[in-house]
Amino acid sequence: MTYTFDIIGVTPIPKFVQFQHQFAKKPDRSKTYLGSYECSLDGLISATKMIPHKPNWDWDQVLEEIINFWVQSEESIQHWKKQLYTVREESLLVARVANSEALRQEFETLWQE
Repeated sequence: MTYTFDIIGVTPIPKFVQFQHQFAKKPDRSKTYLGSYECSLDGLISATKMIPHKPNWDWDQVLEEIINFWVQSEESIQHWKKQLYTVREESLLVARVANSEALRQEFETLWQE
């Protein structure tokens, strides 16, 4: 399996918790979201342990993808660190991890309907 990882934004904590609670009910989902109080590699790796109803993925590979992103995306990381720092309310950095094959199959079903 291959995975993708990207930081997608900053959001208030209650909004993320509500979204994650509704979204995590799907055990066969193609993607999941991570929320971290800090824009750091350690914070995002720790966030993988907080996912409710974790998908049955190769989490070592997921962690490898997160690390690869961190090594290769300095400009993006600095942007999101700044965004998280400038928000005045209690907020989280939000990232998305996707199972590439499951996501591809999900998109293909859209064209079949």
